[in-house]
Amino acid sequence: MKIIAIGMNYSLHCKELHADEPVPQEPVVFMKPDSALLKDSKPFFIPDFCQQVDYETELVVRINRLGKNISERFAHRYYDAVTVGIDFTARDLQKKLRAGALPWELCKSFDNSAAIGDFIPVTELENVQQLGFHLDIDGQTVQAGNTKDMIFHIDTLIAYISRFMTLKIGDLIFTGTPVGIGPVKIGNHLEGYLEDKKVLDFYVR
Repeated sequence: MKIIAIGMNYSLHCKELHADEPVPQEPVVFMKPDSALLKDSKPFFIPDFCQQVDYETELVVRINRLGKNISERFAHRYYDAVTVGIDFTARDLQKKLRAGALPWELCKSFDNSAAIGDFIPVTELENVQQLGFHLDIDGQTVQAGNTKDMIFHIDTLIAYISRFMTLKIGDLIFTGTPVGIGPVKIGNHLEGYLEDKKVLDFYVR
């Protein structure tokens, strides 16, 4: 099982983090190992190697068919369910690595840095390309987005990724975060919603 993640996939988020850089012309792809997966409402423990861990709320897509060089017009056949996920980022470590022009996998790929909620079959959703999602921390909404605002939509991402690597059953794609990222702290209660349905619920320890 692979965890494939997309960076800089919402215009306002691009401005939020990198206002002086152009919007990507192709998807920005990075990977997380399977040891990054956090599920079943288990708590997230802030690692001891950084001072700031940020939440990045995302729609997560579950691949349900083996595919390579998938045509965009057929990409919808290759995923069967979606959920809300959190791409946790060691932000201070990321800034240090970027400043040195070094790869920044370490700030994204640490244990339990890819939280996922309960999956909802796409057959139960009207349109995954116009799907609202949001994150509440301690009962307050801190980040909200809609898949219609993606720079590269789900089918485009699947077609693009499958040019470079074979997608397998069970692979997960974190499709990028909208504007509104921020830090978490010990004791926070995180709840993620697809439209009005809560699919993600856990604590920071």
